[in-house]
Order: sequence, then structure tokens, then C-alpha cells
Amino acid sequence: MKVSIIGGGGLVGSCAGFALQCGGIVREIALLDVNADLAGGQALDMLHGGPSTADQFITSGGYEHIPSSDVICITAGLRRQPDESRLDLINRNTDLFLTILDEVKAAGPKSSAIVVVVSNPVDILTYLAAHRLDLPTKQVIGLGTQLDSIRFQSLIAQDLGLQPTQTSAIILGEHGESMVPIWSSATVNGLPLDQFPGWNANKANELFTRTKGSGAEVIKKKGGAGFAVGIAIRDVIHSVALDSQRLLPVSSVQDGKCYGLRDVSISVPTVVGRCGVVDRHEISLWPKEEQQLKRSGSVLRQTLQTVLQRVE
Repeated sequence: MKVSIIGGGGLVGSCAGFALQCGGIVREIALLDVNADLAGGQALDMLHGGPSTADQFITSGGYEHIPSSDVICITAGLRRQPDESRLDLINRNTDLFLTILDEVKAAGPKSSAIVVVVSNPVDILTYLAAHRLDLPTKQVIGLGTQLDSIRFQSLIAQDLGLQPTQTSAIILGEHGESMVPIWSSATVNGLPLDQFPGWNANKANELFTRTKGSGAEVIKKKGGAGFAVGIAIRDVIHSVALDSQRLLPVSSVQDGKCYGLRDVSISVPTVVGRCGVVDRHEISLWPKEEQQLKRSGSVLRQTLQTVLQRVE
């Protein structure tokens, strides 16, 4: 399988490439970037580590890689400022993103290609990609709240002194201010999280608040998130490459099947496999969680309508 990463010279794109290299699953990784030298340098650096990772082809270049790519991962975009919400990025990033979509479309992607959108605001841009590219909407996936969910799990595990890989908790909805923590299904090695010593409502609120602000915290401290985003991207792409059909909180255009959400791209429990979105599941939520998820959909829909009026 070949994965092309648009924006592969940047922090997020290069970290995604490195995560995929260390994963050793995909056969070829191509880094595409408007800064050809930067992408070339990242590819060369990765190439040097090849003998200790996996037998892969590591390349760089431009849109000539698109026709032979099985997965097209779009990470290019303007960086979010520390005090800027993801939705505030919309006017700055939409025009750039549409230009990229036009280039991808003109290059002629495979009819079976899967597009993974990472650029922010990811839910809005995923919807645009699904409606601009000549591909079935199920083949366009946004990273959504996969990153938020693994951040969430890591902070819960750290605070309670638990093992991160045994901690399971997801966030649904918008990748942004209206995201929804799903405490009703949070577990540690299959046991309910709320039964662990030291757990209480104040602790829950504190950890979710920190999770929601984690992106801004990382930006403030080091200039931008990279490693965890790369791992989250790898989770999605590996599920495609292996057709493992993992249940992931990723963003896709909704058709009303889950919680009545439709005509918006938002994260719900989604089965991801070789054909992209295999299925979506409406898991049982607490009434408050379902209400918050529907509100998140309304927030995104209002923003999306504004964007569509501007670009159409």
C-alpha cells in the first residue's frame, strides 16, 4: 500500500510519515509539500532509518504521486495560534484546502483511494473534501476526535497511575470546543472507570478540561503538536491498510443513521477498513451525552453553512 502525505514536510506530516515508517505496515510513503527541499530532507532522514525499521520505499515529490496512491493524507494547513479556536482557522485555511483538493482531483486519484483529512478545522474540511472530490463519501475520512480520544486516555491513565493501553475512553462530536467526553463507556481493562479509587466528578471535569485544551498547551510549549497526531493518523491508516475494521471516533459525512445527525461531518463510532467507512454504530449514551453530541452537530452545521455560502 502506498500513502501520500500532502504537507509531508511540516511537523504533522513528517511525524505521520515517521509513525507509519515505524509501524512497518505500509509499503511506500511519499511526502508531498510546497517546500520541495523540506519534504526531500524529511524523506532522506526517514530513508536513513530504513534498515532498522521495515522494507519500505520512502520518497518525496509532488502531485505526480497521487494516481498511484492508495491513501491520500492531507495535513497541510496554517498553524493554529495558542489562543485561537480550530473554527477560527476556517477563513485562513479553507482557500488553501480547496486549492489542494483541486490539485488532487486534477492529478486523477484511484477510484478506490481513501482520503484522510487532518488539516483543521477538520470536520468542516472533511465535508468539503467529500463533496469536492469525485469519490464516494465513505472514502473520505477526517481524523476527527481520534487524537482527542488518545489524549484523553493518556491523561486519565497518568492521573490515576494506570496503564495507558488498558485505559479506554472516547470523545465524540466536533474536534474542537463542542467535543463530548463519553464517560458512560469509559473503562480500565474492561472495568468501569468511575469505580476506581480517587475517581469523582471533579476529577472527571478537570481531566476533560485539560484534554480539550491539550492542543493549545502543546502549541504554547513547543510550537505545535506532532508526535501524538502522527500516532493518531497511523491508527486510522493502519486500519485501512490491514482492513482491521477498528471502531474509531473519526469524522465522516453523516446520513442520519447515528443520533439523527445528517448533512455534517462529525465524529461518531465508526468502523474503518479498506474501503474507508465500513459502518457506523449508534452506541447507547447517557441522555446528557447524546444531547451534547446533537448540539455539537448543530454548532458544526451552522459554521458549515457559512463556509458553503462563501465558497460556492
